[in-house]
Amino acid sequence: MFLTALLLRNRIPGRQWIGKHRRPRAVSAHAKQNMIRRLETEAENHYWLSMPFLTAQQEYGHAAARRAAAFQALKAARRAKFPPHRLLGDQLSHLNVTKKWS
Repeated sequence: MFLTALLLRNRIPGRQWIGKHRRPRAVSAHAKQNMIRRLETEAENHYWLSMPFLTAQQEYGHAAARRAAAFQALKAARRAKFPPHRLLGDQLSHLNVTKKWS
């Protein structure tokens, strides 16, 4: 029994690539290069984002006029598609043909 336990102690229980007790993947040189490249890109992004072109005060409300104009254009386009109002008096005016003035 001890010999069997000794020989079988490196067994991965269940499916070897998923689960809590899974087999660790070997890290290849290509994976290391990809990780280094991603970290360098992230560091460069962090560098450029740490020095904004506009200050927070300049950035606040800088596009308000453009957004308002775009919203007005959108409202006008929707209103152009909508049919004009139809009043009840206009719809039923043909019934007043025989109406006499008192």
